[in-house]
Amino acid sequence: MKAVIIGAGNVATNLAHALLAAGIDVAQVYSHTMAHAEELAVKVKAAATANLANITADADIYIISVKDDAIADVANAVPDNGALWVHTSGSVPMTVLETSHCRCGVFYPMQSFSKQTLTDFHEVPFFIEGNSENTAAEIETVASKLSHRVFRASSEQRKQLHIAAVFACNFANHMWTLASDVLNKAGLPFDVMLPLITTTADKLKLLTPAESQTGPAIRHDHHVMQSHEAMLDDNMRTIYHILSQNIMKRHE
Repeated sequence: MKAVIIGAGNVATNLAHALLAAGIDVAQVYSHTMAHAEELAVKVKAAATANLANITADADIYIISVKDDAIADVANAVPDNGALWVHTSGSVPMTVLETSHCRCGVFYPMQSFSKQTLTDFHEVPFFIEGNSENTAAEIETVASKLSHRVFRASSEQRKQLHIAAVFACNFANHMWTLASDVLNKAGLPFDVMLPLITTTADKLKLLTPAESQTGPAIRHDHHVMQSHEAMLDDNMRTIYHILSQNIMKRHE
């Protein structure tokens, strides 16, 4: 099987390496910035291009991994060649590809990626969708070469997944950023939080998030919460108060 990666960002970089490791030839990498295309192409022994008109027409699968609002433009710019076309977005519907490509779908790995640290895809959940049963089965086969956890999910389900991921990952990471600000002000390093963060995450293997909740809010310890709020600036006090109130309401 021969693949073309359209994009050279965090997701595209990790996917390109994972495909290669799974025995799928990465024939070409596209990026609108040639230097970025070449940087990834060299690592996966592929050709590079910054011109959509030069996308090779003889690949088996084309994986569009660009910003969400650019997916439709990229797909419409490349003529249909009968191959399999997928995008990797959690929040963009499959229909953006159906107007330009007859065999299309979604190839969404739900994980936080970075170019600097390559991800082991074996446990990364893939959520796939195809515009026909045959197409979905083909996408599922490719995803199964990378991961043991492949699920079929509709575009509407993936929207919900993406919202959940924002809460679980993006918002959680921002909370760690705020925690780091508090620690910096106190002259303490953030890494003192790592055992606590690790233990909190590990508990979720045995308990639901609601069951593993701890802290002053679930205990309705108003004295402690008022003391904490008095130490914070206006912005962080508002966040602290809203979250504490939400926890108390959830655990009345």
